[in-house]
Amino acid sequence: MFRKRATRVVAVFAGFAWAFAPACASAEDTQPGCSAPSELVRLDQSITHTAANIAAGRGLRIVALGSSSTAGAGASAPANSYPSRLEAELRARFPEMDIQVINRGIGGEDAREMVARLDKSVIAEHPDLVLWQVGTNAIVDDEKLAVEASLVRTGIDRLKAAGVDVIIVDPQYAPAVIAKPQATAVVRMLDTVAREAHVAVFHRFAIMGNWRLIQHLPFERFMSRDGLHMNDWSYGCMSRLLAGAIIDDANHPVASRSLASRDHS
Repeated sequence: MFRKRATRVVAVFAGFAWAFAPACASAEDTQPGCSAPSELVRLDQSITHTAANIAAGRGLRIVALGSSSTAGAGASAPANSYPSRLEAELRARFPEMDIQVINRGIGGEDAREMVARLDKSVIAEHPDLVLWQVGTNAIVDDEKLAVEASLVRTGIDRLKAAGVDVIIVDPQYAPAVIAKPQATAVVRMLDTVAREAHVAVFHRFAIMGNWRLIQHLPFERFMSRDGLHMNDWSYGCMSRLLAGAIIDDANHPVASRSLASRDHS
């Protein structure tokens, strides 16, 4: 079932020619609603430590590792970066819990540089959960797919060895990304590596592709003018959807959902 879904996620958004078609909006001064299909938002692997902390109300320490999308490039202020917005979303839903989302994004970094600083920047913070945004710079810089896959595997293995839950945040669906020939190959690679390692993926590429291709939002609604980075609205929406996915997994772990699906089949 998972493989079918993963294939569908990539296949639906492979028609890049549509992405550059002009899109009309009758009310340019209004913000679109934040939504995406549940099958794109839902996590495929459980984040067991995180879910246990939420269930027990023990608090939550999250490190957001990544490049410029994590650092907040395109946001109007640091408070509008996705890690800051995610912390606000989770605090609003669990006001009694001590929740921290630590931003460890550095613009321009690739997977090799992020793996090199895992110990000092990430593991030293003793997080319950790491959100690893990775792959965009590999696409933009035409990195070799096999090298990127090896680096991501190494990073995941080290995080898991430290007893940390991991969610891979895949690349953004942006003009500067989808113009590159290996964009979907990198998305597929991350999905495969994560599945083999039994860690979750937040399918940002598919979610943003849904905004553009299915909901027909023009790029300027959710992208910065550089055609690469997100903006305040999309960082906020991404954070809301990601918070929902984390909470949904705590309430309905993947194993429980699989059993329920089997009972109804």
